[in-house]
Amino acid sequence: MRFFPASADIQLEFDKVKSLLVQHSRSAYAREKADILRVHTRKDFIENDLRQTHAYLTLTQAGLSFPDDQVLNLSRELKLLGIPGALLLGEDFVQIRRLANQTGQIFRWFDADRKIAYPYLFKVISSLSYEKAIVAQIDAVLDEMGQVKDDATPELASIRISLNRRRNELRRLFEKTVQKLTKAGFTADIEEAFLNGRKVVAIFAEHKRQVKGILHGESDTRKTAFIEPEETIELNNEVFSLENDERAEVQRILRTLTATLYRYAPLLKAYHDALGEYDLIRAKARLASDMNAVMPNIQDSSAVNLLKAFHPLLLLYNRKLAKPVMPVDLSLDEKNRILVISGPNAGGKTVTLKTVGLLQLMVQAGLLVPVHPDSTFGIFKQLMIHIGDTQSLEFELSTYSAHLKNMKHFMEAANGRTLFFIDELGSGSDPNLGGAFAEVFLEELLHRHAYGIVTTHYLNLKVMANKTPGIVNGAMAFDERSLMPLYQLNVGKPGSSYTFSIAERIGLERRLIDRARQLVNEDHFKLDKLLNRTEQDMRAIEQKERALQKMIRENEKLKKEMERVMDKELHEQQVELLRQQNQITQERIAYLKDMERKLKQLVFDWRRTENEEEKKDLMKQLHAMLFRQKEKQVAEKVKKKLDSRYLEVGGEPKSGDKVLMRKNHQVGTLKEIRGKKAIVQLGAMPITIDVSELLVVVEKPQMLTEEGPR
Repeated sequence: MRFFPASADIQLEFDKVKSLLVQHSRSAYAREKADILRVHTRKDFIENDLRQTHAYLTLTQAGLSFPDDQVLNLSRELKLLGIPGALLLGEDFVQIRRLANQTGQIFRWFDADRKIAYPYLFKVISSLSYEKAIVAQIDAVLDEMGQVKDDATPELASIRISLNRRRNELRRLFEKTVQKLTKAGFTADIEEAFLNGRKVVAIFAEHKRQVKGILHGESDTRKTAFIEPEETIELNNEVFSLENDERAEVQRILRTLTATLYRYAPLLKAYHDALGEYDLIRAKARLASDMNAVMPNIQDSSAVNLLKAFHPLLLLYNRKLAKPVMPVDLSLDEKNRILVISGPNAGGKTVTLKTVGLLQLMVQAGLLVPVHPDSTFGIFKQLMIHIGDTQSLEFELSTYSAHLKNMKHFMEAANGRTLFFIDELGSGSDPNLGGAFAEVFLEELLHRHAYGIVTTHYLNLKVMANKTPGIVNGAMAFDERSLMPLYQLNVGKPGSSYTFSIAERIGLERRLIDRARQLVNEDHFKLDKLLNRTEQDMRAIEQKERALQKMIRENEKLKKEMERVMDKELHEQQVELLRQQNQITQERIAYLKDMERKLKQLVFDWRRTENEEEKKDLMKQLHAMLFRQKEKQVAEKVKKKLDSRYLEVGGEPKSGDKVLMRKNHQVGTLKEIRGKKAIVQLGAMPITIDVSELLVVVEKPQMLTEEGPR
């Protein structure tokens, strides 16, 4: 992306975002990449970076871990490995082995399922292959600490065997010599030491001429002399020679290993870069987590549609102070390409402008942003900005002259893929003349299909935005009662500058404010007051709308709760019905099982007995069991029919009542009661029956028709 001026990204504080990214980076590779983070203009590059960061963030939020815990900075070692004839030391190979091992862990982490689940993360290593031979060749020569193994070569094994043998012989002979000298009273407190790679005895200086051997030096106080005893000189020489042979063989082995891995230098460099890329992705995800950032929609055209967008740096700063941050909602598209924001000073106009600019830079640099996920960002190829005092002493330019010079460049270079930001358009000159030029600038930028945001106090620009297709007004909300800005952007209407209201807030004398009002053009003052009143009315309407929406949401919640309760009640009724049906079924099954048991017993008794009388008794029992049950079923059927027509009301029966006779389950009309007997009219026949056998009933209402009881 091209910037104008060259410091445009710094004016939008993109350098501070990069600094935060550097702090989250662990490797030198990631820190360097973060420090020079590029702002892309190709959709595939932007989407790739955004999706990689989004995938890593999603992965960590799901509680999964990615195998990138080790931080490796091997630029020097890998550069040396790529030079023919170079020599790497054991500790260098330990780092290279860690690099290869960690790369192997990442390859193994991406199993078949994870390659599908995280394709953009896998893309980092998709063009690479894991080479097991690198670790195998290092392990064949070096141990875990980077020391060359004894069996690295037969020559080294032979040298170390001889060296160990000679060292043991030297140790025994040296101890014997020291004991003799100690017994003679010649040795100092430390007794033995190493000088120039030789094992020596510490002798009191006054006895040094009495001990045969080579004098290697004296202490600073001249009280102790260090002598290599004559008896150990030959063995010391052999050990010294073998140690030189060992160093030479180790160096030859390391040089051979370096030459062997030389052909893997490009692959190891690719491994190192891949781990650095994963570290950069991790840093982006950590930064996104700090900002509560998400991945927005990207389209390969000029457009901005922000929903609940926060200024990322202001969000982090205010979070530390436990202060709220107001989000921004705005849209720039083909229909409305330029937004003119008006409103009071310190009301948030410049912050809104910077929020849009910084978020656009972050997205095109592949960083997630603190917006609603439904937000959409287009792709712009150049960004122009004019913010603050641009007075230049070096070129003898006034503030307005510098402003005009910048506007000249804007109008010459702007096109349909340009995003521009102008703070206080036209300021610095006579309001009438500056306002006229400001209109011309906006007309030209609109004609060039550029997209941008302009802040202003000029009334003519508010009027122009209201009547010019492609330009839309916006206003920063202000609470006139509390005389405090609300930092909310309302798109679609211009805003008042609240000049006199702010003057009252800071405590300016009333007479001065009234005098200033008298000097203002009456029409201008009326229009500003109208804007003021309109804005306050709109705020009141918005508050009522929010309250209404809240009530609608609460009603929806209550409706869902009532539906849930009704569903629960219906479910409980169904469960109870099924339970009762199940109980009836179980009783029926128990009855049938009892009948089966009794019948089996009767059949068994029948077959067992030979007595005819007993057989007759058994037949009577069987007959009673079967036919009485049938009679019982018939009675129950009749009772069920009567229950469907009549309702038992209870009480003492009296003449004229409908009564049910318990034994035969018939309904009649009670004529009279004679003591304990009652006369019931059943059809055309009167029947005498005990009063205790009668139940008072009434016909159920649903069984009535227009013609009377059925």
